[in-house]
Amino acid sequence: MKAEPLTAAPQLRCWVPRGVYPPQADTRLLERAMRRERITGETDVLDLGTGSGLLAVEAARLGGRVTAVDISWRAIAATWLNALLNGQSLHVRHGDLATAVPGRRFDLVTANPPYVPAPSATPPRGLARAWDAGRDGRLLIDRICDTAPTVLRPTGTLLIVHSHLCGVGATLTRLEQAGLRAAVVERTRLPFGRVLRSRLAWLRDQGLTADGTTEELVVIRAEPA
Repeated sequence: MKAEPLTAAPQLRCWVPRGVYPPQADTRLLERAMRRERITGETDVLDLGTGSGLLAVEAARLGGRVTAVDISWRAIAATWLNALLNGQSLHVRHGDLATAVPGRRFDLVTANPPYVPAPSATPPRGLARAWDAGRDGRLLIDRICDTAPTVLRPTGTLLIVHSHLCGVGATLTRLEQAGLRAAVVERTRLPFGRVLRSRLAWLRDQGLTADGTTEELVVIRAEPA
């Protein structure tokens, strides 16, 4: 499908403390895909790795019954405050992805996980936890793909966003192996940001980038087969 330019999302108030991933192009791309889903007052939404919580707040504004999860206590605080600032109600849970909501299933699961390939194989610490995801960028993506069937209802939908640098085909294959039908529903191309520019030589050595100037972001939509 052809990449479309991103437009600004409806204005929401957003407080982002240091160490929490701020809403960026990937957030807007995921939001655009989410707004095409039929979210009503009967829709149970799970936002995994919610960060600032802005996507969760938007899902609540659209009418969904939203649960937002993050492993970062700063992200939990930001999500709670941003819901308050925008007059929305949602459940905020501290925990590691779906382990924070054991036994629960949802109509819509959204995820904007860390996906930037990193030279170090050790788990990221500090601020880097908001974007670094192992040498192939799939530290959390693979876990989300594998556990998606356990948190989706039979008619549920998963929306996950990430860069082409960590393998779009790998995600589609992983989801299909988990028993889901998956396809790319959004894409956009944009210049490398600060983090990617800082490790350009390493990315080239790994064969992860050809031109070294742009990356493609995609949203993958998956549902039980």
